[in-house]
Amino acid sequence: MTFQIKKHRWLYISLSIFSLCLAVTITPAKASMQVLPTSTMNVSASTQPNNWLEQARNLYRSGRFAQAVTIWQTAAQQYHTQGDRLNEALSLSYLSLAQQELNQWEAASQSIEQSVKLLQTITPPADAILWAQILNTRGNLQLHTGKAEIALESWQQAEKYYELAGDKMGSLGSQINQAQALQSLGFYRRSKQQLEALTQKLAAMPDSEIKVSGLRSLGLALQMIGDPGKSQQVLEQSLAIARKLETTPELSSILLNLGKTAIDLQDPEAALNYFEQAQQVATNPGDGLQACLGRFKLFLDYERPELATPIAPQLLQQLRELPASHTSLYAAINFVATLNRQSNPDQIVPLKDLAQLMAVTVKSAQQIEDAQAEAYALHQWGKLYRRTQQLSQAQQLTQKSLNIARQLQAEDIIAQSAWQVGQLYKQQSDRPQAITAYTEAVKALKSLRSDLVAVNPDIQFSFRESVEPVYRELVGLLLDQQPSQADLMEARDLIEALQVAELDNFFREACLDRAQQIDQVDPNATVVYPIILPDRLAVILSTTGQPLRYYVTQKSQNEIEQTLEKLLVGFNPVSDAKERDRLSEQVYDWLIRPAQVDGAFKDSKTLIFVLDGKLRNIPIAALYDGKQYLIEKYAIALSPGMQLISARSLLKNRIDAIVGGISLSRNGFSALPAVESEVKQISKAVPSSMLLNQQFTSQALAERVKFSRADVVHLATHGQFSSRLEDTFLLTWDGQVNVKELSELLKNRSGNSSKAIELLVLSACDTAAGDDRAVLGLAGLAVKSGARSTIATLWPVKDKAAEMLMTRFYEQLRQPKITKAEALRQAQINLIRQTDFYDPFFWSAFVLVGNWL
Repeated sequence: MTFQIKKHRWLYISLSIFSLCLAVTITPAKASMQVLPTSTMNVSASTQPNNWLEQARNLYRSGRFAQAVTIWQTAAQQYHTQGDRLNEALSLSYLSLAQQELNQWEAASQSIEQSVKLLQTITPPADAILWAQILNTRGNLQLHTGKAEIALESWQQAEKYYELAGDKMGSLGSQINQAQALQSLGFYRRSKQQLEALTQKLAAMPDSEIKVSGLRSLGLALQMIGDPGKSQQVLEQSLAIARKLETTPELSSILLNLGKTAIDLQDPEAALNYFEQAQQVATNPGDGLQACLGRFKLFLDYERPELATPIAPQLLQQLRELPASHTSLYAAINFVATLNRQSNPDQIVPLKDLAQLMAVTVKSAQQIEDAQAEAYALHQWGKLYRRTQQLSQAQQLTQKSLNIARQLQAEDIIAQSAWQVGQLYKQQSDRPQAITAYTEAVKALKSLRSDLVAVNPDIQFSFRESVEPVYRELVGLLLDQQPSQADLMEARDLIEALQVAELDNFFREACLDRAQQIDQVDPNATVVYPIILPDRLAVILSTTGQPLRYYVTQKSQNEIEQTLEKLLVGFNPVSDAKERDRLSEQVYDWLIRPAQVDGAFKDSKTLIFVLDGKLRNIPIAALYDGKQYLIEKYAIALSPGMQLISARSLLKNRIDAIVGGISLSRNGFSALPAVESEVKQISKAVPSSMLLNQQFTSQALAERVKFSRADVVHLATHGQFSSRLEDTFLLTWDGQVNVKELSELLKNRSGNSSKAIELLVLSACDTAAGDDRAVLGLAGLAVKSGARSTIATLWPVKDKAAEMLMTRFYEQLRQPKITKAEALRQAQINLIRQTDFYDPFFWSAFVLVGNWL
């Protein structure tokens, strides 16, 4: 059976060990590996609390965290009364683990700190294994609460104690956790090296259950940090050994993880195969259910409802029969959430059955005191009522969900439920209440940014379905009727915030905000904010010292996007030039002409575009007014949001460059013969050090960046931008460097660490084929590299044209009082008016992102 891949609709399945979670209904991910010990330390004469510890551990494993908390609290009090500090410390450590599962971060912190204090007072010192377990729990909490540096220290200490205790599995787990903490701190290459060293260490071990578990944990960690290819390799090794040893309990969970990795790699057939195998070998009902849910979701996400429908009744039956636990609640919520995303779910399962399932789930969540699951279930239940237009019931349930989420301070649920409340008010034409609810949702989404480690990766991956629309719909509400200046300012700030949110989502972590108001950057610039709404194209203009201006074109999103797609095709030199000019003028009329007629640009030398959606793929410089291209009138720059721009202009008389590139065929990429000439010409034009072909390794580049005073880095080599982080890379002689590694490399400057790269030039890059959001990778690299400005290409340009344009750009850049945007403009005009490369295909692909001064 084959799947037709629907680009960009795929939602990644959660990495949570407990559930196969969906975008809208999520449990916090295990960002680190937890080792729950299987036996109690027999140091107490009284057996009763020991029995409690065992009972609570069983409840914890079955996902009944609230009950486990109650028992561990009682056990800790009992041990305290008996003066048994060792077991009191152990109970408090377990208690912290369960409190973390319930998102009770403050209580979890108090429990673990109390546990550590107790251990410090014990003489003779407590066993190494106890110290190791407690420090591991502490590291887990620290990473979840955004303290990655301290978490790293805790896990380093835990590793030493595990080694002392001879616990290989614990030691491996601590090392995997350290790699994740390094990722959170931005040390991507160190993290990668640590995981590679662990892979080799595990490979050298004899086959055993410990090796199977270690490889599985390593595979999960690689998946979590965005390396699904490596994750798949490691999980496959784990699977092969598990089969050989016949360790059946591990088999189904490894196969489930492989299914999720195959989804990350956009290989639905492999994912389906893994889920089917997992279902066959599952020895517990939980894994069998997860595998069945995985298949069900896979069919629906790839628009094969005819394959999902036959397994729905079986799933519904299983969900009804499972005893109430964290796992069974989330399985039910996720089943309904998957169906709630369909346009006609009642063709698969009757809506009344789904509503009944959510009613039972809410009751069960109350019974086992899982308030988070209750809030999620109420949200999905409200969604079902909204479908049937029973708006008052929908409002009541969603409001309940929101109230619980506020009490829990669960921002991910607040974001979803406040959004739904806003949609319900909007349906009832209550604009002020709708705006209030949407604003609460956006505020919750923003507060999630700084705590992304604690959030299931699904929240980030489901950006297009559960984050982006919240911003867009609120912008639409603010721009309805005649927007006031306050409305326009709020809408502009939201467009900015949406750009930031997209980049956070791309990197799976919060990007740095370097807030700088446009008004303080350049008085001769106008910032253009277009936003594509379902029924119109809205354009907001911001110019220093003037009120914001607003223009609107009433066109459907579909018509706008079709025009943009045709225009993009039109830039191919074999296309009809007249048709391209007609389409280009059409887009010019939407974006530029109304403001031009209004005199909005009369004092502007530079136009800065904060582009939205499919407009990002269009070379704005080539928009045509019927006589001239836009670049012939204004210098042009792109910005991924003004708050990400750091302002400081290049000192023209002190340009110092690192120029690198590959002209030969390498690693399956074709030769770029003109690169050698480009690199040599630029090295003549500006003082520079050169790395060509074999010299251009990632290590050599890292060293030049670190130890030189260069403020320009020019790289003429193959590269690709994509909306997927793992598909965005640059080619060096020794292989591909991904965007996170490149950004770390460019920021690593010895001596004066604040000296950022002023200009990064990538003159031979391409955007991923068939990816209408590929330019996000370019914006992401521009922001993440720390370079103040980036020049790159939207598509590969004939290397001779690239050489001519770049050589002229550097000649211009050395002129006094010229901005980077103006230097690029003059180089582009030179190609238009004085060479054979006058067609926009050759010069308009070059875009300047970031600081234009």
